[in-house]
Amino acid sequence: MTRVLLVDDHALIRRGLRDALGDAGVGVAGEAGCWDELQPLLDTRPFDVLLLDIQLPGPSGLEILQRLGTRPQRPRALVLSMYPEDPYALKALEAGAQGYVAKSSDTTQLVEAIARVARGERSVSDAIARLLASAATAGDAGAPHERLSPREQMLLVMLAQGVRLPEIAERLALPPRTVSVYRARLLEKMKLAGNAELAHYAARHRLLGASPIGVQPG
Repeated sequence: MTRVLLVDDHALIRRGLRDALGDAGVGVAGEAGCWDELQPLLDTRPFDVLLLDIQLPGPSGLEILQRLGTRPQRPRALVLSMYPEDPYALKALEAGAQGYVAKSSDTTQLVEAIARVARGERSVSDAIARLLASAATAGDAGAPHERLSPREQMLLVMLAQGVRLPEIAERLALPPRTVSVYRARLLEKMKLAGNAELAHYAARHRLLGASPIGVQPG
């Protein structure tokens, strides 16, 4: 039986995934809601695939992927995210993930992706494969948001979605004052005047993702 280590900060989503994967013959070796909970499990819970969300309190999923690259043996990781494939999928793959699946995918797609990653194969959609090929040959400097850090990219999306600063602070496990400073720096980097321009930019670059079907993040 393939075993996954499940990392998502929403207990209801973890429960839904655990039940769906169990019905499909995939075992859950352990669960974590953040890096601090994941770290002790990495060496104590045998698993085949790390199933990882991008948006987590503390270090993001992308930052966790980068940290895993310093381990003697990098775990095989499959990112499961509510965000659009571009640019988050490319960022995840660049950070060391072997695959990327949207939370809106059905169980069959997820199980197939887990199986491919467990075998050491890459699991990406045709659209991501085309983006990878384009990035490898074009040498494009990319849009301004592609030069942001993972945390800044998540902040951009949340602000564009209209999430208020106190809620952002809670989601990222940061003091509200720190989030305000990050917002100011983000606007300066993007050369934008405010949240309205951020929202317009995010919509133009297709950065606004839909919530996963079934369980709403709270």
